Amino acid sequence: MKDFKIFLFSILLLISSQMFAQQTLRGTVIEKSTGQGLPGASVVIKGTTKGTSSDFNGKFELNDVKSGDVLIFTSIGFINKEVTISNSYNITVSLEEDSQLLNEVVVVGYGTTTKKDATGSVESITSKGFTKGNIVTPENLLSGRVSGVSITTSGAPGSGSEIRIRGGSSLSASNSPLIIIDGLPIDNNGTTGSRGVLANINPNDIESFSVLKDASATAIYGSRASNGVIIITTKKGKSTFSFNYDVQYTFGEIKDRINVFSADAFRNIVQQQQPSMINQLGNSDTNWQNEVLRKSVSSLHNLSLRGTIFNTVPFRISAGFTNQEGNIITSDFKRNNASLSLTPSFFEDHLKVNFNVNRVHEFSRFGDSGQLGAALRYDPTHPVYDSSSRFGGFYQHLTTSNGTTIVENGTTNPVAALLQRTNLGQASRTYGNIQLDYKFHFLPELKAVLNLGYDETNGMGTDITTKTVPVTTSNPNFIGNESFSNQKRTNRLLDGYLNYKNNLTKNIIGDFTAGYSYQKFTNEGLNSGNRRDPNSEADPYTDDPLVLIGFFGRANLTFWDKYLVTLNYRRDGTSRFSEANRWGNFGGAAIAWKISEESFLKDSKIISDLKLRASYGTTGQQDIDARGLFLEKYRLGNNNSQYILGGNPITIAIPSAINPDIKWETTSTIEVGVDYGLFNNKFTGAVSAFQKNSTDLLFNDVSVADGSNFSNTITRNIGELQIRGLEFSINGDILKTEDFDWNFNFNGIIFDREIKELALGQDVRTGGIAGGTGNNIQLLREGFAPNSFYVLKQLYNADGTPIEGAYADLNGDNIINDDDRYLKGNPDADIVLGFQSNFNYKNFDLSFNLRANIGNYVYNNVNSARAQFDLLQDNAVLGNIPTSVLNTNFQTTADVITSDIYLEDASFVRMDNITLGYTFNPIKKFSNTSLRIWAGMQNVFIITDYSGLDPEVFGGIDNTIYPRPRNILLGANIKF
Repeated sequence: MKDFKIFLFSILLLISSQMFAQQTLRGTVIEKSTGQGLPGASVVIKGTTKGTSSDFNGKFELNDVKSGDVLIFTSIGFINKEVTISNSYNITVSLEEDSQLLNEVVVVGYGTTTKKDATGSVESITSKGFTKGNIVTPENLLSGRVSGVSITTSGAPGSGSEIRIRGGSSLSASNSPLIIIDGLPIDNNGTTGSRGVLANINPNDIESFSVLKDASATAIYGSRASNGVIIITTKKGKSTFSFNYDVQYTFGEIKDRINVFSADAFRNIVQQQQPSMINQLGNSDTNWQNEVLRKSVSSLHNLSLRGTIFNTVPFRISAGFTNQEGNIITSDFKRNNASLSLTPSFFEDHLKVNFNVNRVHEFSRFGDSGQLGAALRYDPTHPVYDSSSRFGGFYQHLTTSNGTTIVENGTTNPVAALLQRTNLGQASRTYGNIQLDYKFHFLPELKAVLNLGYDETNGMGTDITTKTVPVTTSNPNFIGNESFSNQKRTNRLLDGYLNYKNNLTKNIIGDFTAGYSYQKFTNEGLNSGNRRDPNSEADPYTDDPLVLIGFFGRANLTFWDKYLVTLNYRRDGTSRFSEANRWGNFGGAAIAWKISEESFLKDSKIISDLKLRASYGTTGQQDIDARGLFLEKYRLGNNNSQYILGGNPITIAIPSAINPDIKWETTSTIEVGVDYGLFNNKFTGAVSAFQKNSTDLLFNDVSVADGSNFSNTITRNIGELQIRGLEFSINGDILKTEDFDWNFNFNGIIFDREIKELALGQDVRTGGIAGGTGNNIQLLREGFAPNSFYVLKQLYNADGTPIEGAYADLNGDNIINDDDRYLKGNPDADIVLGFQSNFNYKNFDLSFNLRANIGNYVYNNVNSARAQFDLLQDNAVLGNIPTSVLNTNFQTTADVITSDIYLEDASFVRMDNITLGYTFNPIKKFSNTSLRIWAGMQNVFIITDYSGLDPEVFGGIDNTIYPRPRNILLGANIKF
């Protein structure tokens, strides 16, 4: 009986232990810094795929948890934490923010990964690493921060930028990267009234950029990814309430001037070179460049509010107000924007919703930068104003013809030309998307994502000159000009895809994505002529809609957490090409080996991370200016293009050029790289070598035989371009203590572009220049970089003085002509470098950015078209010229316009920004409140041998640019 009782007791104890060994665990995940609940944190039982995630209050429940289980808590931007379950089944776990880990999170096409697990060339920059300063458009947040990415921006207010990733991949088609905002690919074409496609996006709303560079990373975007991809993620709501107010004031001034003759020096040089014109000299002393330029004052105000509605729906709402004054008189830019983001979750986080909407109003007054060129030429001995003038009180050069006093062509007072012209633009843009992310209840490893996006911009422009401005010399009547234009662009997107991620075996993890994309772009508008001229009619237009359709798939496989494989495929169709060439197939493959996970490096104190990767892939290009090239199209003529039949005017239809054979431009990229971390990731970075080959290059304006088409030029595929490069980056924490933090980023790229093939081996001239008619200074030629400069080799006297019109007979035929021109240099730098450093000491912070271009050339068209003594006489009146003429003593523009003396090495080192700030808590009882006050300078200095105003010039031809001002910045950031 006693043995039976012991046996029965044992059985009951065993049953009891089995009943209570596995229980439901309840808990809360909180942010360590704030104590607030952390939504979306992952909770997984170690060694299994069983887990859950926290709700918007940070709470979670997990079934079948037993004592001794180890739970892994993870959340993007926080340090992972492991907790062993003992006897408590109600726990609170705090996670600590990890800025380094946050920087490793990378948004890729249709998903996310981490830098550690990426197989392609991908780089992510978050708001903590953005370039600081007078940032009005978002792309400048990246300036100098990402290897292989160069951004060139003019000094115009709200100006757009030329963005190049690894030099671009095309000749005449777009070289701009695909830009995606919260999953919505945007159109790179601008709109009437707007400064640029990114001008109406508020930089303050951006959380991070992911830059995808190699074909493995970009192939999933197929037809639009040959020039790389920039994915912008905007800021979202948080579980904790916060309010931010940023204010900034900018005081700008253009310090440099192009050296022309002062009034007294001008009188002397006229007396020497054009003595017959002395009677036209005036008695004033006017610096016309100073008159058309001004000091500027600008302001930025940004407000944002984050939190949750009803403790369940995270939201962020923001508003921004930008008022940027240009440094050319009459040039201004204003932008008002508002945004709303909602990220609710339903059905125990099985359905996640991401809703974003943005509304922007942009207002511009465009100051004609061409008047800077006019200011160089205008006679400095005459005043700006003339009280007796019938031209609005402005002095103008006058002459007498047929007894009528008129203004001579080409010599208009540049101040009058700016002040008497009101060139206005407005653009209203609404863009955003809603993304539904559903994780299936019966199979949580599978999720479906639907993304609907919309982008609409309505722009209009008016260009009015006063009636005190005569139209032409032949028509001196004061009617002025009034033109009007409007434009509407729309962009509609539907993306849908399925994603399955699970352990295929104990040591193999699979991540599979397959989907469909549909995007449609429309463009319509109205261009009008002079509404004060009865012979000028409005010209409405509607472009053919552009439709892009894609089917895509990706597979990521991880073996033993150290061997990675990525496969991408996309099939794209475009309405730009005929049915025979409409579809293109693009794909990529990449492998990576996390060497640091191997046993021989696992415990290394030097190498903390080491990954070797290799990739190959193809991407496409169809972004050419012309549309419907395969269609037979006709346009109606205007009143001047009519036939008279039976006394009745008949409007004619004019056929457009056609090319049904045009097809995809394709870029193939091969790359090998190493990602590394040293000394417990104190130093991290990457080194990559790549080669891109673009074939079937799309090119506008290719000559065709007379009579073979409805134009003498068409768009066609003409050749092959190769780009080879080596890029690197290194990030380092030089010193990190409780009070002091010093870190830096250094990146660079060395690359070379070469045209491998052109149609029939024929050269193509590009790069039109001022000075004469129909002159070009650049050339496309096999074996050379695109747009290389095509010049004559200048000859010099024994004392080093250039001989006007004397050039080397390079082909030895004793005749100096175009056959003796040679190729020298190109606008692209051989080496592009960026350096950023941040210092933090207690409450003080200091940061600066440096950039350098080495090996880029600029053709100085300011001097080549203006620095000749014959130009002292300009259309029967006097005109000023650059003082550089004293270095050459050249007389005639036509004899020297193609001389290599005007081609200059434009290598430079520039400090873009430096800022100093101090942060303190003005209200001690509220620990989360902070106030940062800061000051800085933008465009601090530049070191260069280039003689012009600025060595950073679009396209490498400097024919007066909108100069970049030096800005003094003052600002404050308030948070609570």
